[in-house]
Amino acid sequence: MQPGLWWLVGGVVLLVVEVLAPGVFMMWLGLAAIGTGGVTLWFEPGIGWQVVAYAVFAAVSLSAGLRLRGMRKSAVLNTAQAGLVGRKARVLTADDVGLRVRVGDSDWTARLAHGAAMPVPGVVLRVVGVDGTTVVVGD
Repeated sequence: MQPGLWWLVGGVVLLVVEVLAPGVFMMWLGLAAIGTGGVTLWFEPGIGWQVVAYAVFAAVSLSAGLRLRGMRKSAVLNTAQAGLVGRKARVLTADDVGLRVRVGDSDWTARLAHGAAMPVPGVVLRVVGVDGTTVVVGD
């Protein structure tokens, strides 16, 4: 079997591994192996140049994958916490034990934003942030 075909088979095997155990890592190495197989079939370089070609293809594909991953993570997701910011929060309790507010149909543990005065129950505040499972409220 020609060396280029071994690279192509190895690349397909890595792609199958990615499908069976997804982690979006083997895919990039599999694509690099397929690219190396194509170069090897076309130009018939020695094993040293094949390894160099694989290293270059792997570096390019991995950096493209990381760039795509970073672009996806930087997108604003519509999570429950992100949807709370800007909404109205009615104060249920405000005492030395803590602060509880109702946002929509849910009760939340809350804390005051820096510089906000302690409210009385019934007052409507605005959610200015979320810290884990605690909403941050202010005027």
